[in-house]
Amino acid sequence: MKRSEIKSFLDEKATKYESISFLDADPIQIPHQFSSKEDIEISAFLVATIAWGNRKSIINNGIKMMHLMDNSPHDFIMNHQEKDLKRFDGFVHRTFNADDLRYFIQAIHHIYTQHNGLEQLFVDHARANDLQPAIHAFKRTFFGLPHATRTEKHVSDPLKGSAAKRINMFLRWMVRPSKKEVDFGLWSSLHPRQLSCPLDVHSGNVARKLGLLKRKQNDGKALAELDSALRSMDIEDPVKYDFALFGLGVFEDF
Repeated sequence: MKRSEIKSFLDEKATKYESISFLDADPIQIPHQFSSKEDIEISAFLVATIAWGNRKSIINNGIKMMHLMDNSPHDFIMNHQEKDLKRFDGFVHRTFNADDLRYFIQAIHHIYTQHNGLEQLFVDHARANDLQPAIHAFKRTFFGLPHATRTEKHVSDPLKGSAAKRINMFLRWMVRPSKKEVDFGLWSSLHPRQLSCPLDVHSGNVARKLGLLKRKQNDGKALAELDSALRSMDIEDPVKYDFALFGLGVFEDF
């Protein structure tokens, strides 16, 4: 297909899959349970952090995390006492365990008290059409407290060659407009043009079949290549095509 035909095809698929029904089987349903900005962004960040593997397992463990924080993640993080962290004993999602979660709670608390919240930390390091350096700066700040080195693997760094799929997905949730009731559009100080596609095995394979991506690995270089292709089709909202690429791969076995 010509690039114009690919764009038309993906525009149609993006419209199809970016709908409220998308929430039924996607981890983004968990932050949709909340109404306050802080509860939404904290729950979204934590759920996005564990968003690899079986989606049902991701959702179940995301719900469990919220339950352990009394379904008030912002209040829990800001006001918990040390003894309250004992309740996380035994929590595990793949390689993300209770110790990791306890550090994440501590780090998020630090970001809200010392850096004016999650949004501001990304805004401070954002570029006009790129948030990948902001993700790098976020990780550096996030792990600025004493922590186990192993916990660092749960926040990817695009400046070290990672596609940073989970945190790019989190940023899509926070920044893209909420007109279709999937993404939230909470962070108005950032713009969809700055976002990068959450590149995973599904979106990567579909992009290659369509000729939008040549690189075989799903890494930072592949993300830059895919971003360029998607921006050529819609510079203002390139990651709307995440719905098309993901939907084609997961639901249509494209």
